Amino acid sequence: MTVKVGVVLAAGLGKRMNSKRHKVVHEICGKAMIAHVVDELQAAGVDQLFVVVGSLEDQVRAVLGERVQFIRQEQQLGTGHAVLQAVPKLPEDSVTVVLNGDSPLIRRQEIQRLLSVAAERKATAVLTAMVENPFAYGRVIRDGQGAVRRIVEEKDASAEERLINEINGGVFAFRTSDLVAALCKLTPDNAQGELLLTDCVAHMRADSQLVWPVPVEDPNDLAGVNDRVQLADVEARMKIRILREHMKRGVTVVDPASTYVQADVSIGRDTVLWPGTSLEGQTVIGEDCVIGPHARLVDVLAGAGVAVQSSLVMDSRLGDGASVGPYAYIRPGSDIGAGAKIGNFVEIKNSIVGEGTKVSHLSYIGDSEIGSRVNIGCGVVTVNYDGYQKNKTVVGNDSFVGSSVNLIAPVHVGSEAYIATGSTITDEVPDGAFAIARERQTTKPEYAIRLRMKLKERIRQGLK
Repeated sequence: MTVKVGVVLAAGLGKRMNSKRHKVVHEICGKAMIAHVVDELQAAGVDQLFVVVGSLEDQVRAVLGERVQFIRQEQQLGTGHAVLQAVPKLPEDSVTVVLNGDSPLIRRQEIQRLLSVAAERKATAVLTAMVENPFAYGRVIRDGQGAVRRIVEEKDASAEERLINEINGGVFAFRTSDLVAALCKLTPDNAQGELLLTDCVAHMRADSQLVWPVPVEDPNDLAGVNDRVQLADVEARMKIRILREHMKRGVTVVDPASTYVQADVSIGRDTVLWPGTSLEGQTVIGEDCVIGPHARLVDVLAGAGVAVQSSLVMDSRLGDGASVGPYAYIRPGSDIGAGAKIGNFVEIKNSIVGEGTKVSHLSYIGDSEIGSRVNIGCGVVTVNYDGYQKNKTVVGNDSFVGSSVNLIAPVHVGSEAYIATGSTITDEVPDGAFAIARERQTTKPEYAIRLRMKLKERIRQGLK
């Protein structure tokens, strides 16, 4: 079986991005654009992957890690020169796919079609596209048989050639031996003064080798990113592609225009995404969930039947049937149990909330372990920070914590305990105990009238 090799070109900085970051590490739907390219190559069955790097290579290495082998291009002298740097590492009996790291919309299906044509024809194949406005793209010049005679860049094209609407997609499949032979014949005899990969086509034809065009179904698949405007355009296309795939798998997206789902998110069947929903990172949503409106989930693992409305959940787990919101904030490190309710204006931070527990409104639970079937009343606060360190609060199963209770950590409340409203708890509450910690009420008849008169007199005299 012929070895399939991928060479991704990522040596150029991309000055038009006007950024301190390398162009190919800018994200498209939550993933660096070069990571999209590498993912599709691997999914298409490419056996070995090489990435040619130059400027800011540490940023590219940080994104791809050990998934690929890196080859350095010390001087950026053109696309052909970049591929030449990879030649010593290319297996002799192989097919080499060459493409750019700034084309994140490339699909695995198109790469597979390209490889199939190259194998069937035993020749080089190139992805092409028919477009209405070919300005700035290399034009594909065909011969009478329909094969590619040469590819001419915009700056080198004649007026007649610029009228051609078939463009070079920048994705090639070469028999490696043919590629190496053509690369060795490249010269900088062009308007750019560079060694251009596209000039390999003319050298191959001079050696009686054919190059076959493979038109893509959707020209947008070949869109590259050179500036922030194109970055936004490609992001919009990728977003719609991702949403359509989820809808095909049984997810209801009420308003795709206002719904954002990143590339690595997983969503179960019969889940409904309402407008204003944003699912990011490695988020996994189970079946039969209702997310939104206006909900943002980042790196969240949500079970089946979860509901999140108008809330932010980050790096946390939501058990089956849990509900969050509206206007709740689940901070990183939290684990919300099955059937638990996190209500309006509740903040949970680095805490476990057990199955069936209710934290219905206006409470803060931080660095805590709350058992199952616990009722947390309105305005409860776990006072977890003493000015030096965070301390833990534990509340056992089936306990009741009344409204406006302060739990001064570290503190332990047992199972089936009852904390009276308005208490400030500083000591352990054993299982089944009742705790009340508040002063007895003192009422002074008519004192409020005298107090107001006294305050008014102080103001009249200019006293504080």
